[in-house]
Amino acid sequence: MSIRDLLRGLPVFAGELPGFDPSAAPDDPLALFTSWFERAVAGGVSEPHAMAVATADETGAPSARVVILKDLTPEGWWFATTTTSRKGRELAVDPRAALLFHWREQGRQVRVGGTAELASPERCAADFLERPPQSRAAGLHGRQSDPLADPAEVGRAFEESRARVEEDPSLVPGDWGLYLVRPVEVEFWQGSPDRRHVRLRYRREEPGGPWERGLLWP
Repeated sequence: MSIRDLLRGLPVFAGELPGFDPSAAPDDPLALFTSWFERAVAGGVSEPHAMAVATADETGAPSARVVILKDLTPEGWWFATTTTSRKGRELAVDPRAALLFHWREQGRQVRVGGTAELASPERCAADFLERPPQSRAAGLHGRQSDPLADPAEVGRAFEESRARVEEDPSLVPGDWGLYLVRPVEVEFWQGSPDRRHVRLRYRREEPGGPWERGLLWP
């Protein structure tokens, strides 16, 4: 069997999907996201806080990876990484970013587009210190996205970092970054087995401005 045949035989929207009435959606997309997120958690969606983050380098070449949502505030969506990682370096060149949540079990996606900004040093440090010791040890390596010659180096670096965390629990690396994505576009996508998917998009000219919303063809 070819990969193409295998792909065509896989089910799509196999489970029961929730309904979505866009006419009843709130004026603020963050309120709708909160409602959808809470339903994803209550419905047992696997890792509903996982999201893809897409950035671009100085040539415009895109890259994407999955990270964990750290917070949601009236300003937008938050995530953390080192400023020296690939995404951190790319955001320093072009702060525009896109986020994607995919809640497969409910046939839902949420797309966010906006501008990422680095939080204050104090807030970055607070985020790092809230992480469990093992995560803090991993964050001390300082070489994320660098070429790796020997896999054993990871183990050695982790043990060194863990010892540093145990010796100084208040230690914070200088390249730890907490980012806020201030949205200018948010799209809610509700899948349907009959392919009449519902898409509701919120848009505004700049962060903090008034939202306009409208439906999109599926």
